[in-house]
Amino acid sequence: MSERVLRVVAVNAGLSEPSSTRMLIDRMATGVTGVLSGRGVAADVEVIDLRDLAVDLGRSTAVGFASGETRAALDAVESADALVVASPVFNASYSGLFKMFFDLVDVDAMAGKPVLIGATGGSPRHSMVLDHALRPLFSYLRTVVVPTGVYAASEDWAGTERPGDTGLNDRISRAAAELAGLIGPRASTPRPGTEAAPASARVAGPGARQQAIEAAGIANFARLLGPS
Repeated sequence: MSERVLRVVAVNAGLSEPSSTRMLIDRMATGVTGVLSGRGVAADVEVIDLRDLAVDLGRSTAVGFASGETRAALDAVESADALVVASPVFNASYSGLFKMFFDLVDVDAMAGKPVLIGATGGSPRHSMVLDHALRPLFSYLRTVVVPTGVYAASEDWAGTERPGDTGLNDRISRAAAELAGLIGPRASTPRPGTEAAPASARVAGPGARQQAIEAAGIANFARLLGPS
């Protein structure tokens, strides 16, 4: 029997075409599937461009329920094994389109779902949107947000690194590995005196996944508290 293919859904709130937010979404999703592939896990990625749903989202918000393409997009998000999301920064927060979409999701369906968050903006100063806006939103939805969020300023696309920064590629790689660790098997080296679990247990064992979820939740809480 073949193993189930994991479903990663990426939500892009970029408005322009071409869009730096879509570029970030594609790179993060590729990073996640690359890590999973290296661990022998197959994954499909579905990208949802919210700009294509703008009119339908407004109508759905006004009537209080979604239908048509918006309903299909919400179903994809709610049934996904993991999410990769990104929004451009508007007035120190995510876009209104992004908020309208996630206002319509079923909170119960989002509980425990691993999420990688990202954002784009013109200045590095807006990077705090990850912890001050996106992370609280997905905590409210009871998802598990990986510790590393990815922010891309205009200069990141030119390959310019800021003092003390590891660079966009490194941030994406770290975040992708964290998300892949919640939905796929981890590369493991047995500790002395222990034996590695069977591959089937590492892929599908609910205990291992729950431990990873709890670890990510603790990391999120510590990050929000800041240095003591």
